[in-house]
Amino acid sequence: MEVCWNGGVILGLRALAALVQVAVVLAFATCGGAPPAAKTSTGTLLPLGDGKISSAPRTGYVWSCQTTFNGQGAQGSAPWVSGSGWNPALKPRVQGDVSWSRAHYSVSIAGDQRLLKTVDLPVGDGTGVFPISPDDPAYAYDRNPNRIEAQETTLNLPATPAPTQSSCLGLGPVGILTDGVFLFDALDALGRDAVPHEVLDRCDGHPAPGGVYHHHDVPSCLLAKATGRSTLVGYAFDGFGIYVERDAAGRLLTNSDLDACHGRTSPVEWDGKTVTVYHYDATAEYPYVIGCYRGAPVSTGALAPDSGARPGG
Repeated sequence: MEVCWNGGVILGLRALAALVQVAVVLAFATCGGAPPAAKTSTGTLLPLGDGKISSAPRTGYVWSCQTTFNGQGAQGSAPWVSGSGWNPALKPRVQGDVSWSRAHYSVSIAGDQRLLKTVDLPVGDGTGVFPISPDDPAYAYDRNPNRIEAQETTLNLPATPAPTQSSCLGLGPVGILTDGVFLFDALDALGRDAVPHEVLDRCDGHPAPGGVYHHHDVPSCLLAKATGRSTLVGYAFDGFGIYVERDAAGRLLTNSDLDACHGRTSPVEWDGKTVTVYHYDATAEYPYVIGCYRGAPVSTGALAPDSGARPGG
């Protein structure tokens, strides 16, 4: 594991990143990206996805292969969570801006296969400092003891995926985003909405046991760069693309625009051409990216799920 830590500028960059993240999230809520639960004096209260786990495809839910959740998530109360909503303006971030010299991500096509290579370290962006330090204010809410470790990964996906009978999402990663980082589904180890409950870093990531760094949604660092009408930001493990789509006013799609697996068929840029094809879409509302597989997923081996083994969880 190789780490280059520009310690002298961490606090300034972290503060800037936090401001950008809050601005992005609040913009989604106020510009139609997701219906807010309520307005507060400190920002917009976004809907909470707790309890939205299904046993079949259902819009706005995660169809999870796991039916019981015995892990340990972030401990203690979360003052930014209130009733059926949560306030991103009040949620802390894990401190730090750690750069990774080994980070790389590539995509190529050979015959009917799409070849993805990554080490699961973010390309172009930094991470927070993990394990979370007792000196970090985030430690009061989440004592994630896991380190970030490189995960040398080569994945063969179908280059032209076809819809099949929908299927549930298993433990661990469900896709890879274009920053080279694994995407997990929207659930934490306790079966809750992971995005508000887990305390994440400046680019909305954290490590699972085994050092598997991952996101639970399309992170703010990628969203900020996806300004066009449709931007490819990753691939699900069934081969379908993951997109950020916006309308003419720059607003994200909402769950009401999507099917039960959190996708739709529409014209997007795919392998250098504009084609009408099925794909998943990022939203600001739970389940954020993928609710179930619309195609047949490939095997991902023994990558660790987000079991969240944390003291005091």
